[in-house]
Amino acid sequence: MWRCHQKQERNFFPTGRPDPACRWMEGKMLRRFTEHLSSLPRIVLDEEEESDLLLLGCGAFSPLKGFLTREDYYSVLHRCRLADGRLWPLPIVLSLQAEEVKTLPTSGPVALYKANGQVLGVLFLNRVFSRNLKEEARLVYGTEDEDHPGVASLLRKGSYLAGGEVFVLKPEKTLEYPWEPEETKRLIRERGWRTVVGFQTRNPIHRAHEYLHKTALELVDGLLLHPLVGKTKAGDIPVEIRLRCYEALINEYYPKNRVLLGVFPAAMRYAGPREALFHALVRKNYGCTHMIIGRDHAGVGAYYGTYEAQEFCARFQSELGVEILPFDHAFYCYKCAQLGTEKTCPHGRRDRLILSGTKVREVLQRGGDLPAEFTRAEVAAILKNSYTQGSLAVESSSVDCGS
Repeated sequence: MWRCHQKQERNFFPTGRPDPACRWMEGKMLRRFTEHLSSLPRIVLDEEEESDLLLLGCGAFSPLKGFLTREDYYSVLHRCRLADGRLWPLPIVLSLQAEEVKTLPTSGPVALYKANGQVLGVLFLNRVFSRNLKEEARLVYGTEDEDHPGVASLLRKGSYLAGGEVFVLKPEKTLEYPWEPEETKRLIRERGWRTVVGFQTRNPIHRAHEYLHKTALELVDGLLLHPLVGKTKAGDIPVEIRLRCYEALINEYYPKNRVLLGVFPAAMRYAGPREALFHALVRKNYGCTHMIIGRDHAGVGAYYGTYEAQEFCARFQSELGVEILPFDHAFYCYKCAQLGTEKTCPHGRRDRLILSGTKVREVLQRGGDLPAEFTRAEVAAILKNSYTQGSLAVESSSVDCGS
């Protein structure tokens, strides 16, 4: 049986790795893993866990070195911290059904696979432990309501967790946009940016978002436009269409030397305040010094207050390592004849153009045109054409970084 425990890990990297946060399997470890793969027990990951493993591999989830152990898991649930006190608000875990637990050793190496049989990496199992799914839902999402997409996804998972460090096979196929922290930071250095603001999104960018970006660009050197391209809920705009919208906006309306379009291949949790803090922490790993947190960041429905995410992030600002830029809800005011927020516009709701996602879909469904005050013509055309062709009629969308 192949043996490689945590204390032996350094023996497989005698010259060190380019980025110590990365968990890519290479050199002697990769050769030994390949030789002994057929004899290892296995765990099959779901789509969210695949995304998490990829992000552990590239160092995006640093300081994590793997899926949470029991001590870290309960500390994250109750304190938003790892057991050693470092800030970390979301449980990054590997779930198991009861029948899977019976196939695993108490500790040691376990091969990790996709459902299609593709090997992804190895887990050095520390311990299998039980979880209370409803307690986790209450603490992470603030509700047990199964209408919440994050809760619904959680409650379908297993009641056991496998914790331990991981090493990951680097994908042969990669995205055309930068997705690893190391590459993203290199591009930032090449541009000479000393201050960088990150913007997380799972939606097309409209005029209100553009207003936030350009306001932030008055304060910093560059903008990292960083859409999430992992699994999202039914009804969200597919990744390929969103990326076309981002490209069109950057080409026509942004100073190209001050914007970097990358992608974040994570699954969306819809965990509101906790996920907002998570997004800020992770963007620090990508080289951001600032992070835009807008209205209802990472929220869904009416589960969280409009500015609850901003208030939650503010509690940790002194130790976050990224400066939060909190923005009010932006809109177009017909009387002001420009975009603004409650802080800059004195007029009432009837003078403002505010379109919900539902209203936007209704306009697109009937083949209508989105107002120029709401979105740029290029973005409106992409969305309208995609809706007409049926490209938006999908349950969810993600980008596969696998080989």
